[in-house]
Amino acid sequence: MGRFLRERSGWIAFILLQQVLILFIAYIDAAIPFWPAAYIVFLSLVIFGIFLVLRFFKETRFYRGLEEWNNSLDLGSLREPDSPFEHLIDKSITEQTERLRRIASHNQMLLESEKDDLLAWIHEVKTPLTAMHLMIERLEDSSLKSNLTYEWLRIHLLLDQQLHSKRISFLENDLYIEKINLKALIVNEIKALQSWCMQKGIGFDLQLQAPEVYSDAKWLSFILRQLLTNAIKYSDNSDITIVSSLQEGQVIVEVQDEGRGIEAQDLPRIFDKGFTSTTRHQDQASTGMGLYLSRRAAEALSIRMEVDSRPGSGTRMILRFPRRNEFVDTIGM
Repeated sequence: MGRFLRERSGWIAFILLQQVLILFIAYIDAAIPFWPAAYIVFLSLVIFGIFLVLRFFKETRFYRGLEEWNNSLDLGSLREPDSPFEHLIDKSITEQTERLRRIASHNQMLLESEKDDLLAWIHEVKTPLTAMHLMIERLEDSSLKSNLTYEWLRIHLLLDQQLHSKRISFLENDLYIEKINLKALIVNEIKALQSWCMQKGIGFDLQLQAPEVYSDAKWLSFILRQLLTNAIKYSDNSDITIVSSLQEGQVIVEVQDEGRGIEAQDLPRIFDKGFTSTTRHQDQASTGMGLYLSRRAAEALSIRMEVDSRPGSGTRMILRFPRRNEFVDTIGM
C-alpha cells in the first residue's frame, strides 16, 4: 500500500489541492456557503479514498504476479493484464523470458557437450598415461626412473582432480554407500603416492582404531587422496600420521603432517574455490581446487571437514563421519 500511494502521490496531491482550493474559495467568497462546500469536499474525499482502495487491489494484482515472476521466471505466475500499459509490460516480459530460456537452453547444451568431450578426453589420455607408467617401470636408471615417476604422478593427479571436478555437479547420482575397510583404502592411496613420498623422505604412521566406516568408496578415496597429496606437498623428511577413532558412535579420521602449516588469515578460506595462499604467491604447484572439491564431496557424504593448523607446526585435517549415516537407512544396511 505504501508503494502504491508513493507511486500515485502526484495524483493524490493534485486531488487534495483541489479540495483545499474549493474550501479556500468558499471561505473568502461570501456568495458560496462554506459548510455545504465542506460537506461536498468531505464526500469527495471519502469517494476518492474508496476509489484508491479499489484501484490498489486491481492494479497491484498484476504487479504482485510480476514480483513472483521475477523470483521464478515462471510466466504462469503473471496475472492477466488489465490496462494498456500492463499489456505492454506483459508482452515485453514474455518475449524476453522466452529469449532467455532459449539462450539458457543453448548454453546448457554447449556446457554439457563440453563436459562430455572433456571427460572423454581425460579417459583417452589415461590410456597412454598407463602405457607410459609401464615403460617407466622398466627403466634401470633409478634416478631417472624416480624423476619420471614423480612427473607422471603429478599429471595423473591433475587429471584425476579434473575428472572429479566435472563429476562433482552430479555427485548425488553417483553415490554407492557400503561398508569400507579404512586400512585397505588408505594403504591403497599411500601406495599410489609411494614414489613421491620416497623422493621427499616421507613416512606414514597408521593408528586405525576404527577400522570401518559406511561411505562411498570412490569419493572417500578422492577426499583422502586430496588430503594426503596436500600433506605430502608441504612436508619434507617427516612422518604423516593417520588416525581413526570412534567417539560416541562417530568415526573420526585425522591426517596430521609436520609441514609448514597454514597462516591464520588463510584458514577461513582454504576451502574456497581457487584459493591458494595470501602469503606464498610464488607457489605455482597449487591449483586451489583440491580442498574445495574435497569439501563438496564431503558435504554430499554428510562428512564434516575441519582443519587445525599453525605456521611451522603442521596441519591436521579432520573428517567427522555422521553418527548415524543417513545413507545407511536408505539402503537398509
